Amino acid sequence: MKTIRKRNVAGWVAVGLSIAITCFWAFWGITENFHEGWFYASLWSNVGLMVAQYLSPMLIFMGAALIAIQWPRLGASLHALGALVAFWFFGGASNAGMLFIITPLFLFAVLYWVGRPQPRQLATSLVIGLPLLTLIGAGVEPVMRVAQRVNDGNLGARVVAGNGVQLTWAPAGPGWPPEGMDWYAATEACQYLADDGLTVATTAQHIWRLPTVDEAVRSMARHRENSGGVWDGASAQATYQTRPDKESPLWNIHSQVIYWWTATTVDDEDAYIIVYDGKVWPRDKEFGPAYLGFRCVK
Repeated sequence: MKTIRKRNVAGWVAVGLSIAITCFWAFWGITENFHEGWFYASLWSNVGLMVAQYLSPMLIFMGAALIAIQWPRLGASLHALGALVAFWFFGGASNAGMLFIITPLFLFAVLYWVGRPQPRQLATSLVIGLPLLTLIGAGVEPVMRVAQRVNDGNLGARVVAGNGVQLTWAPAGPGWPPEGMDWYAATEACQYLADDGLTVATTAQHIWRLPTVDEAVRSMARHRENSGGVWDGASAQATYQTRPDKESPLWNIHSQVIYWWTATTVDDEDAYIIVYDGKVWPRDKEFGPAYLGFRCVK
């Protein structure tokens, strides 16, 4: 009887931990999906990206837990195998991988190997239901926000005025590329950009430039209304009357770029970037992922 009770306790500890980690990935997945994902023009491309990239951790943990509840030894083995695969994928014990994936998988493998949660139907319902509730609850606001984004389809040069700033922002092309690059390359691209913003000269023109962080903050908008941004250089904080979003006329909602470089440097190694929602962070000038781009101004 004591052995059965201990196995039940171990099983429910495993189920509880599985629910916790699955809820975490449900929350992370849906919020990140609508923060950096959901940029394709095609609905099915967006859904495919969401499932494959952002919801896959949740689905993997949920699926492994459901198998372990029904077939404990098989489920435990799958958790252990998943931990080994994650260790290989992350190139060893990286901090994030070890904390959120590798260690939980090994722990679940041990608990599910010895545990037998009863009743299994209740455990199954909770493993499915609670993460789905988390997914829905966390997804309501970003779904509504993304659905209401303004997109006028005009990717040409735009004059944006308000909040004490008036700038011409470069049209799509070499001064506003669809992919990312590092700060040095972005700065040089603006320097060589011709007056029309569509061609690159053979010598530096010094017509266009990166916006300063103050200019970028003051230019952010939502629903065609300036967001009333203020940049406090002393505290390195941006505040807004209205939260900005990834909308026309500044941002291309169908681009994977969600961060822009600014001309404002922190030191010799770092410069400020601005997120479409107005946040400002320092980043290494040599950092140049596909989602970190720029848009020249004059």
